[in-house]
Amino acid sequence: MPVTLDDTKRIALGQKLADMKAVQELIMSGEQMLISAIPDQEITKRLQDFLQDDQKNMGVIDTVIVQYGVQGQPNQSAQKMIEQAQQMMQSSELTVFEKTSQLELLKHKQTMTGLLIHKCAQVVGADVMAAISPLNAVNFDNRAHQEQLKGVLEVLGTRELTGQEPDQGFWGRIQDAVAALSGVAGSVVTRSDDEMSIRDIIRMDHAKTNTLFTEIGGSNDPQKIQEYFGQLYKDLSAHAEAEEQVVYPAVRSFYNDTQELYDEQAEMKQMLQQMQSLSPSNMDDFKSRVKRLMDVVGDHIRQEESTMFTAIGNNMSHEQEKQMATQFKEAKSRLQQEMAASK
Repeated sequence: MPVTLDDTKRIALGQKLADMKAVQELIMSGEQMLISAIPDQEITKRLQDFLQDDQKNMGVIDTVIVQYGVQGQPNQSAQKMIEQAQQMMQSSELTVFEKTSQLELLKHKQTMTGLLIHKCAQVVGADVMAAISPLNAVNFDNRAHQEQLKGVLEVLGTRELTGQEPDQGFWGRIQDAVAALSGVAGSVVTRSDDEMSIRDIIRMDHAKTNTLFTEIGGSNDPQKIQEYFGQLYKDLSAHAEAEEQVVYPAVRSFYNDTQELYDEQAEMKQMLQQMQSLSPSNMDDFKSRVKRLMDVVGDHIRQEESTMFTAIGNNMSHEQEKQMATQFKEAKSRLQQEMAASK
């Protein structure tokens, strides 16, 4: 299938997500540097909390990239900005206040990038919105960190310029501002306090798959159907292979119907291969094939989310589920990269 205009939009969003991941790495290294450079226990405790949030959020960004399914690399301007920021953070000529200012700017950039991705996803497609939804947690934390960094900068700046302490009432104002973020209208900024388990990740895959089926069924534009099916093909292929590499071998010892899941996915893969070379211009035939595929995938999803999920919940700890989620994401990312390289 040829590349469409909407494919280029998806590629651009993939690149923007790659930019966000690279900036996240820079933010964490900057926080670690400031923690060792600032003797104030109140400030270092806040920075340590930021770092803990950001380490969690790096996992969230990785999840979003894998769920999105379009691998990208940071663009040249982002790479240049990161190199310049690294030099500034490492410079002996800048004060701690100036370096903390750079961290606040990076947090602002990360917030705006996250919000931009959210807005673009609303335009590009419902399946993209389903994929990037965990990014909302990162958006919340970055905005909350920005508010707290204002207080940190007030302390550091006052000390550097006057040698005296600022009015301590500002910490209360900062906490009020952070609390107010929880009331932001809509779902652009929300909080998530825990890492995702394997059931959470698989459920997200299923939701995106169902969204793509809905988009195909609701369109009569062959180009749009081609775009949606292309994404569906990539998503289902990577999802199935990752499950067969990571999930099914792990659950086979306590889930008696594992072989049935393998068999269902074998049928699904065969149907995908048969449809890959077909043109959506023959609308009736293509949509009837999509409907048959949807029925097979739907039965498979229902089995996983009912009996397999129950078996996982009864036989695995939450920590084991999170570990499996990490392994699943790594396998899926590797498969996505292999598919992109084989084009």
